[in-house]
Amino acid sequence: MKQLIFIIISIFYSFFLNAQKSNLAPSIVATDEYFGTKIVDKYRNLENLDNPSTKKWMKEQTDYTNSILGKIPKRKFYLNQRLEFDQRQGYSISNLNITNNDKYFYLKKNGNEKVAKLYYRERFSGEEILLYDPANYKSNEQNHQFVINYISPDLVGNRVVIAMAEKGKELSEVIIMDVKSKYIYPEVIINTAPANIGGINWLDDNSGFFYTYFPIKDPKSSDFYKNAQVILYKIGTDPKKVVDVFSASNNPELKMDEKKAPIILDSNDRFYIGMLLDNEYYRQTFIIAKQDLLEGKRTWKPLYNKEDKVRSLQLSDNDLFFLSQYNSQNYTLCKTNLVKPDFRNPEVLIPEKEDEVIGQYRVTKDGIYYTTTKNGVEAKLYQYKEGKDSSIEPPYPSGSISLKAKGKDFSEIWVSCSGWANEEQRFRYDLRTGLFSPESLTPITDYPEFRDIIVKEITVKARDGEEIPLSLIYNKNIKMNGKNPVLIDSYGAYGYSRTPFFSRIYLLWANQGGIFAIAHVRGGGEKGKKWRLGGYKETKPNTWRDLIDCTEYLINEKYTSKDKVAIWGASAGGITVGRAITERPELFKAAILEVPSINTLRNVLSMDINSEEYGNIKDPKEFKALQEMDAYYHIKKGVKYPATFITAGINDPRVAAWEPVKFAAKLMADNGSKNPVLLQVDYEGGHGNNTTAAHGHANLSDIFAFAFWQLGHPDYQPQNQKK
Repeated sequence: MKQLIFIIISIFYSFFLNAQKSNLAPSIVATDEYFGTKIVDKYRNLENLDNPSTKKWMKEQTDYTNSILGKIPKRKFYLNQRLEFDQRQGYSISNLNITNNDKYFYLKKNGNEKVAKLYYRERFSGEEILLYDPANYKSNEQNHQFVINYISPDLVGNRVVIAMAEKGKELSEVIIMDVKSKYIYPEVIINTAPANIGGINWLDDNSGFFYTYFPIKDPKSSDFYKNAQVILYKIGTDPKKVVDVFSASNNPELKMDEKKAPIILDSNDRFYIGMLLDNEYYRQTFIIAKQDLLEGKRTWKPLYNKEDKVRSLQLSDNDLFFLSQYNSQNYTLCKTNLVKPDFRNPEVLIPEKEDEVIGQYRVTKDGIYYTTTKNGVEAKLYQYKEGKDSSIEPPYPSGSISLKAKGKDFSEIWVSCSGWANEEQRFRYDLRTGLFSPESLTPITDYPEFRDIIVKEITVKARDGEEIPLSLIYNKNIKMNGKNPVLIDSYGAYGYSRTPFFSRIYLLWANQGGIFAIAHVRGGGEKGKKWRLGGYKETKPNTWRDLIDCTEYLINEKYTSKDKVAIWGASAGGITVGRAITERPELFKAAILEVPSINTLRNVLSMDINSEEYGNIKDPKEFKALQEMDAYYHIKKGVKYPATFITAGINDPRVAAWEPVKFAAKLMADNGSKNPVLLQVDYEGGHGNNTTAAHGHANLSDIFAFAFWQLGHPDYQPQNQKK
């Protein structure tokens, strides 16, 4: 029987390989030289996504990939399970906004619905009212399916801004609703992305708001994020007549970088704070009196710069609260005076904790509540008041804790707790009694099929002695005999921490006999500043080598074996996974590269803002770093690479589709193994967001089906197609 299965698989792979090799991508070679090093780019032509030959090849590869995935018996298992879970849960809630007068605005998606709708209620216990269904937006036009990706009620909840997006696009179309009458104002604001950049910040009298405007609509343009402006919009006026109040063009005296998006932050009664967004950990900010800005005066002044190492600024009367890494690794919580701020010698309220990184904090009438995490996976809750720092025991041990509060004049504080195997629950905390009262808007659902799933948090010693946190999710009944399929998810960039959240798709993997792992590699923020800088520019090799070391640990400890390991990286995680398979191709059976940043030498030229994270190609040291982390550059002819599934979003402005397309083309041409290389271009998506639930579930279902297929799960093996 085993011999028959082997013959069937061999026939299938032979058919697959011959079909793919006969349709390699068109190639036009380009050569660049940097500091005496020649870089040969075999597929530079594929960067033109509008070229007919490129479009034809992408479409052929996508069709072919879907035909191959279609042969997997349980390709839609994860999709169907997620849809079933949605219906079992009944409904889900997101984007909760609570005004200071206790009006609740939120998005709610019922289990049988494709998209969420906007709802409203007065107080937590109030009657729920449907405000807006996105299906009604442009309902007279065909081929439109919008999702609401952002909402913002005004300060008293009389009006609400609703941002609509479709097909994975970053830019939204913004409409305004009168809550009481449900009247939709005829004016539509375009070319903004409040869900990702800047949000909506209402004027104190609720007559209008600020938003960030992007002049370029085409997400494939290298100038997409350039020359953005903060616009002051007054309700009922023509949005085409933009009133620029903060930008490089409007404020040349500030010498703002046109590549960085300006935003205006929430502020106090007297001042507005302006900030320049980029991919740096710390950012440049400015301050202006509210009255000056509203009168058209240009009296912006610098507040702090990147060298001050300030994050999470909050204004309260004459005080500025912030997190500082100026003289710390894991942050200190500080305060300084608004009139004469000193960010380098502030009043330190909460000193640095040795093995805990300070995360969120909220200023309330009763003091400051704040959270910390250890290794990014163990969360704690504290309260600071009048010089005293007190620990608060959360309702249950949590991997992640988030906070919501009304502000300095209110006592209300809400605490949301979650973990890899614990569904998020929301509580109101009563300081007087010390009790947590459940106030979840979403029902807590029973998942009996996951009761045997456990979570194990360990650390793995890397080759240089660093301790790498590794989260493991698996069924407690499996045997550690080296035969378990393992899927390792890894990111490691921008100081972003992979904090625990309740992911039913991870649990589904574990429920089918697999081990799901999250490698908290360097480049993230799990262990503070040193962790972020340990996988950054010249130190970036630590990121993928941490993943390699975690993989070898799991093999050596008999969790799995080489032919049972798949690795998965999305976006900047593409560097991690791409370089892991090009440096140690024999170590992995399969790799998933989801909208991956994977051709960094070209990425920083088309998206200059990324040079702050990856490196500047004009600097000789940083060029070498870019060259080293470029997985496309490191593909070598004849090397046997693992099976690889690569996805791209045609509307993706963060990682242009040509990056994964080029990588797929070169890997197909140079691969010395019979392992499949699949490219799937999503023509309805972008960077993995702003699509319907079913669309997102289907994309993830393909990823998990591919992984189980390659790792030999018997339920996912294609049947013999050749007679």
